[in-house]
Amino acid sequence: MASNQRKNEAWRKPQIQNPKSKIQNSRRQFLAAGAAGSLALLAGCGASSSSNLPDGEIVGQSDALGHKLQQGWRPVPSADAWQDTQVVIVGGGIAGLSAAWRLLRAGFNDFVVLELEQAPGGTSRSGRNDVSMFPWAAHYVPAPQKEDRTLVRLLTEMRVIEGTSQAGQPIVAEQFLCRDPQERIFYKGQWYEGLYLHAGADAEDQRQFAAFMQDISRWVAWRDSKGRPAFALPVAAASDDADVQALDRITMHDYLAQKGWTSPRLRWYVEYACRDDYGTLLPGTSAWAGLFYFCARVSKPGEEAEPLITWPEGNGRIADYLHAQVASRVKLAIAVTDITGAPFSPPLQGEGPGERSVQVTAFDRAAGKATGYRARRVIFAAPQFLARYLLAEYRDHPPEHIRQFEYSPWLVANLTLRDSPATPWRKTLDGRGFPVSWDNVLYESPSLGYVVATHQTDERGPTVLTWYHAFCESSAKDARALLLQGNWQHWAQVVLSDLERAHPGIRSLVTRLDLMRWGHAMVRPRPGFIFSPARRQAAQAVGNIHFAHTDLSGVALIEEALYHGVRAAEDVLTALSLKPRETFL
Repeated sequence: MASNQRKNEAWRKPQIQNPKSKIQNSRRQFLAAGAAGSLALLAGCGASSSSNLPDGEIVGQSDALGHKLQQGWRPVPSADAWQDTQVVIVGGGIAGLSAAWRLLRAGFNDFVVLELEQAPGGTSRSGRNDVSMFPWAAHYVPAPQKEDRTLVRLLTEMRVIEGTSQAGQPIVAEQFLCRDPQERIFYKGQWYEGLYLHAGADAEDQRQFAAFMQDISRWVAWRDSKGRPAFALPVAAASDDADVQALDRITMHDYLAQKGWTSPRLRWYVEYACRDDYGTLLPGTSAWAGLFYFCARVSKPGEEAEPLITWPEGNGRIADYLHAQVASRVKLAIAVTDITGAPFSPPLQGEGPGERSVQVTAFDRAAGKATGYRARRVIFAAPQFLARYLLAEYRDHPPEHIRQFEYSPWLVANLTLRDSPATPWRKTLDGRGFPVSWDNVLYESPSLGYVVATHQTDERGPTVLTWYHAFCESSAKDARALLLQGNWQHWAQVVLSDLERAHPGIRSLVTRLDLMRWGHAMVRPRPGFIFSPARRQAAQAVGNIHFAHTDLSGVALIEEALYHGVRAAEDVLTALSLKPRETFL
């Protein structure tokens, strides 16, 4: 996450460009041990306290229904369970909600959004209890640059952006920027400021770190013959020059090796970035993606990355806003089971001669029965891996491009504590060094650490900590199996044992621990994927079905989900002869 290093704070030292901070630990054991070994590293550090667990449960993520779809489950609606609509949006994550938002802003409301889960937002959804709101996955968005017109428009509408600078850059209202202290790292019994471990670094470590940051500045300054940067948000605005594409053909591991950068501290720092945004290790990450993390949110060479925008509920604030705008058109707990293109008689309203409508079959989980929709257009705002099960023409012969999409699983825990990570329990729980921050990294742990939900409100008393772990093993399928095999007791023990590395007294403070398992949390930008034909093909409409999801960019970011949702909506408006007067892109 990008460090928000405010120079007017006397106690904050000049630090590094840190485009996104959350915890990523590049443990060598992950590479050597494989999936089972990495999980053993988590679970093996506190088994003696396994009986001392708080209340809690596994929430969300209807994986059982997904597995039924893979096995061929296709309920058939009765003849009177069908309805007509111009557009069906499949998926109520950020891409689907932003598509609906764009349609509505164009004055078009003949659509429906079908969402599998009982809450909208996808990986941007949030939760709430008596203590605080909290994120269930995505928990920040960097302040946008003016070129990201979609995000700027949305945040302006949300009154998060309050104006523009003389240079035309958006100005984010101060109350929405992440408060200081923003981040710290735990190493050998002590907390240190920032995410690069300066403590104990020798001259060669420091030299390599400085050389890496100079290389980042070089790429930030780079422009192709058309004036496009090497890295940009959205990704569609970035260069496809041969020099840039060459980065996608090698791993980030090889890129560092070619530069002679072998410092363990630097490699840990860069790998944590890959694990944080992609759920991948250096040998499995495209060098383009590794550099994108550090470059895309820096406006000029030598400048810091854009500051972070966050709320107690994380990106749930954005998801909830979008949902509120289109709530009357959103149907929750609806599992889409089949999407088939077919002509209908009589034709749908507005349908031209020979036009093929789309039939969407779904299962209403609350009513316990199948339902159906006939539409002129469908926006498929779900991950690509689902297309092979939901699109009828894909099931028997899935196109090759779908096989190229791989996803990293995640485990997220929200822990409710009876005391906050501020005085008075800092002395007994936090140990020595830098004070409790929004983002708290455990260097010697394979987890991703935690963020503090109440950090933005600066409230004393109870709090909620959101803990993350990305499964970065080479076999995502095996990692998903392990994730789903563990019950609540197993994973609760893993979470508490991991946090006890830095907080020996934390178990006695936790009153509740809830878990969410994300089987396909983030698309993996493997070498060769960003500029692959597969990614381009996946974004192309198939008949009357348009695709919109962050995985189409090869990186799992809210900026990309917004872009693809709006792009698909504008394509649909054009296809329906309702081309908008202006583009949001």
